[in-house]
Amino acid sequence: MAIWKFDFTVEQLNALNKGTMADFLDIRFTEVGEDFLKATMPANDRTFQPARIVHGGANVVLAESVASLGANLLIDREKFRAVGQEINANHLRPVKEGIITATGKPLYLGATSQVWHIELMNEDGKLTCVSRMTAAIIRWPVEKRG
Repeated sequence: MAIWKFDFTVEQLNALNKGTMADFLDIRFTEVGEDFLKATMPANDRTFQPARIVHGGANVVLAESVASLGANLLIDREKFRAVGQEINANHLRPVKEGIITATGKPLYLGATSQVWHIELMNEDGKLTCVSRMTAAIIRWPVEKRG
């Protein structure tokens, strides 16, 4: 049984990213599973560091894009938003070319926070990065203080 709160397509997910950093890096959602999301990102001039391998920050953008969107698909978006509170990444293997695929799954789904595990793989199916993101669930719209 799927964990998602409502039905959606990968086309709808990709449309949400228009005009964002994810769009600039050519991150594309490719699969929605029962309890996971998958997205891809090319290794290219937009994602490389000067050594001509994928920048660790680009890996983190891919990981957070998957986890953050996934987190938002599990809450009542009329009242709340899921926002990144903490993210870490272990970069295990450099990527010089091809497509990186990220798969994100929730580890914990609470009322005020979620924790997501994201694995990034190269085209050979080798693990290149592992990441964990904590999302805070906040009231929306945000109320003005003071």
